[in-house]
Amino acid sequence: MSFDRSIKIAPSILSADFANFGQEIQAIEAQGADWVHVDVMDGHFVPNLTFGPAAVKAFRPHVKTVMDVHLMIAPVDPYIDAYADAGADVLTAHVEAGPHIHRTLQAIRGAGMKAGVALNPGTPAEAVAHLLDLTDLICVMTVNPGFGGQKFIDMTGKIRALREMIGDRPVHIEIDGGVDPTTAPLVAEAGADVLVAGSAVFRGGSVEAPQVYGDNIRKIRAAATRD
Repeated sequence: MSFDRSIKIAPSILSADFANFGQEIQAIEAQGADWVHVDVMDGHFVPNLTFGPAAVKAFRPHVKTVMDVHLMIAPVDPYIDAYADAGADVLTAHVEAGPHIHRTLQAIRGAGMKAGVALNPGTPAEAVAHLLDLTDLICVMTVNPGFGGQKFIDMTGKIRALREMIGDRPVHIEIDGGVDPTTAPLVAEAGADVLVAGSAVFRGGSVEAPQVYGDNIRKIRAAATRD
């Protein structure tokens, strides 16, 4: 993965057809997705259950871009090697998920992946001020994690604070939650460069009508990159 600050659209497959993940992943990539975002939830840290390492490993052969795995689980450390083995390119842990986030980020990088750290809406930017040299991505949650399709919570002030903190470090700012053509320009202008979108990408399309995915991706990208 080379680093750049161009806008990247990362559809969340939480909104895909669960019976058809392989073709769904191929369809969104063919239609312009830059990354593929995989939301892992444990029913403990967040109130939902989704994908374990075996499912992520099954997705991997279909992902030709970047597989961006977001762990909404606690604890994280016992599962790092399993997600590395499953083929994650980026592995993101929540700063709220355990007491030793430095150790977690070091272990993620040690396992050969890019290390991400996520912040819930109620967690301030300052929580990652001492992690900036250990991380490759900061994920700003713009919903309370656990379910797709939620209403966007405005975190532009936090994004600007993070952008200033990061300076010239090669650290992405990712936004997860409620991203659509209306909210994309707000977060992009504040300094975000990776936009996770679930229902806003998959709504109205299917593997039989993938051009809808492409139209949705292009609308989000156009909104985020307008001058």
